Amino acid sequence: MSITASDAGPATAWDTAVNDAPVALSARHDLIAVAGAAGTVWILDAATGAGITTFELPGGALNVALAPDARHAVATGPTGYALWRREDDRTVVHESGAWSSTAAWADHERVAIATGRRALVLTPDGDELWATEPAASTITDLAWLRQGRRLAVAAYGAVRCHERHTLKPVTTYPYIGSHLALAVAPTGRWICSGNQDASIHIWRTRDGGELTMSGYPGKVSRLAFDDTGFWLAADGAADVTVWDFSGKGPAGTAPRSLRCHKAVTALTWRPGGVSHLASGGADGTVALWHATAGRPESRLSPAHTLDGDAAVAALTWAGPELLVTAYRDGRIRAHRLPSRTAL
Repeated sequence: MSITASDAGPATAWDTAVNDAPVALSARHDLIAVAGAAGTVWILDAATGAGITTFELPGGALNVALAPDARHAVATGPTGYALWRREDDRTVVHESGAWSSTAAWADHERVAIATGRRALVLTPDGDELWATEPAASTITDLAWLRQGRRLAVAAYGAVRCHERHTLKPVTTYPYIGSHLALAVAPTGRWICSGNQDASIHIWRTRDGGELTMSGYPGKVSRLAFDDTGFWLAADGAADVTVWDFSGKGPAGTAPRSLRCHKAVTALTWRPGGVSHLASGGADGTVALWHATAGRPESRLSPAHTLDGDAAVAALTWAGPELLVTAYRDGRIRAHRLPSRTAL
């Protein structure tokens, strides 16, 4: 299954396939989880791509998240969620009938799950620790702040933040519209939502200051901060836009534009804060970028492109040197990059 390349560019490390259309990837330590649309989750060895086990979520899957220590995983879907335990390959399924859009681990002991209009915070074995009060509509995304001490929850009309064991929000950031994606700066300084109305809305957590970046030709459904919290990548256009959040933030500035895809389907920053971004497109192309090069309003070209036979469904980094791509035809491919600082 392994292939070795002799040049200095990205080398194919392994190539495998699953018998479903992938919808999400997650990588932690030595494992990769691949969620399929029909509800099977494949657990793979990150070094070789070999299959280790599978677990099932009846009704289909939307997302998957491995715990930071890779000892547990949670899959979410249209009818509920499932928790997998590595130690004994046990799966606990909760078929609540509620649309469960996503999950996020605070640490290896707590995971938040968006299920219907509530967010549940559970132990890895599924015991409920606390829950939020119902939001105005189905929760579309959530994220942890302050090293897992505060939970941000996005639903129509607002992003609400809850402290541990608080039913009601301790802070509310209103915005009339449908939030599709949520990104929180690792510094905790900024909360950003990508929206149905083709905008990005930003709140400064220190004082609630707001900013809207509008004018995108399409809805913004993918947002990602790099590890420094200084750079935000977004879709919403054929070009990926990269905004500078250093200093006082992006107010009054223009983004860098990364042109490669006709339609962006995936975004992920390389770990380590080295300003390397990978993006995927509906045409099957994966582009690798020095995403912060040039000046504001610069239009950048990719450092490398990797071609596939089907649309890119998801991207993730398994450590700083292994980029994993899931294609909608079921192909899962890993590329090894030459070093932590080169593309």
